[in-house]
Amino acid sequence: MFHKVLIANRGEIAVRVIRACREMGIATAAVYSKADREALHTQLADEAVCIGPARAALSYNNMQNIISAAVKMKVNAIHPGFGFLSENSTFASMCEECNIKFIGPRPETIDALGNKANARAAMIAAGVPVIPGSDGVINTPEEACAEAERLGYPVMVKASAGGGGKGIRIVRSREEMEKAFLSAKSETKAAFNDDALYMEKLIEHARHIEVQILGDRYGNVVHLGERDCSLQRKNQKVLEESPSPALDAQTREAMCAAAVRAAKAVHYESAGTIEFLYDRSGRFYFMEMNTRIQVEHPVTEMVTGVDIVKEQLRIAAGEPLSCTQDAIRLNGHAIECRINAERPEAGFIPCPGRIDYLLMPGGGLGLRVDSAVYAGYEIPPFYDSMIAKVITHGENRQEAIAKMKRALHEFVIEGIDTNLDFQETILNHPQYAAGEFDTSFLERELIRTN
Repeated sequence: MFHKVLIANRGEIAVRVIRACREMGIATAAVYSKADREALHTQLADEAVCIGPARAALSYNNMQNIISAAVKMKVNAIHPGFGFLSENSTFASMCEECNIKFIGPRPETIDALGNKANARAAMIAAGVPVIPGSDGVINTPEEACAEAERLGYPVMVKASAGGGGKGIRIVRSREEMEKAFLSAKSETKAAFNDDALYMEKLIEHARHIEVQILGDRYGNVVHLGERDCSLQRKNQKVLEESPSPALDAQTREAMCAAAVRAAKAVHYESAGTIEFLYDRSGRFYFMEMNTRIQVEHPVTEMVTGVDIVKEQLRIAAGEPLSCTQDAIRLNGHAIECRINAERPEAGFIPCPGRIDYLLMPGGGLGLRVDSAVYAGYEIPPFYDSMIAKVITHGENRQEAIAKMKRALHEFVIEGIDTNLDFQETILNHPQYAAGEFDTSFLERELIRTN
């Protein structure tokens, strides 16, 4: 096992990894930007070093500075968390060249799956159902129009190197295509330094279901059930739960088997997520694979009892999976609400600032809060707006919802605006309570009238 791990990230995921390492007896090293000098992860780690100015491009995305810090602090592994460099094959290769273990899949696997167009081809070869779409990259608006005519409108233009909802445009007619295509291309170039686009048929009124998998270097792959991530706004997840209230046992078994098949096809190592769309007719389609830990991983941990971060560490250290598929059981139901510093009534604009008073929900069976903020902490304006994840677990979905309502009622934060009230509005909506929602639910039912 590693003697010291550097966490190349910030916020609650950095804190999450530090805690897992401490429980395993592994020393930790944190990196931080000048804006994060007083951040919680710098205080909890055994060592911490500044790697640059506030801008992520000069700090958390600065590969040279992070590698230099890792060498200086004599770590033998780097955990990238999610976002930033977590799916960057160049960074993973740099770690290998410096004899530092990258806690994640191999660089060539990241490349194979990070390009969404190439990933589609790999899944087709593995017999995993995919959304009807282009065979590869589309280079011009004229090509895009021709492909859309073949597929039939509406379609989605998507970034091949995408993630986080960037570089996605829905196009419903030929007249909309050129503007949407060029806009997506520009956004993709700015976000990923890669403007390649591909196209998929838009599956409307679908559920967004993802399957958590773990794979080791010995060819063992297991799934940890599925998460329903359909509650989104502008392709950004807001609330997640496990298991999905939409799936029956037969569909769940088929979807999870397809996810394992997909992971084995690319000889996957580490934690990863296979994302599917599930339509109203009961069919599911592969969308993409995320080669990192997900923001919503706690709901899976709550229903399976498997610590995904610790499994990542063990796999990276060369150990086999600690669990077999027949030993994994889904127990009860879990929900995660993302609490953001934002103003829903003003278009969800981020609201950084100083937290004057903070009372986190606590106490009671089946409640977890992952966060990196504290009273007096100044939320910087340079990064994402998430300040906490509240996760509840119950014997069934109704109990998990009741616990979440209680937890959000106890959550008090002053000095900044948050989406706490918006999350409570979701939980109290009769369609959510009945489990009757899809990826268009928030935009259709709440955001336009909120």
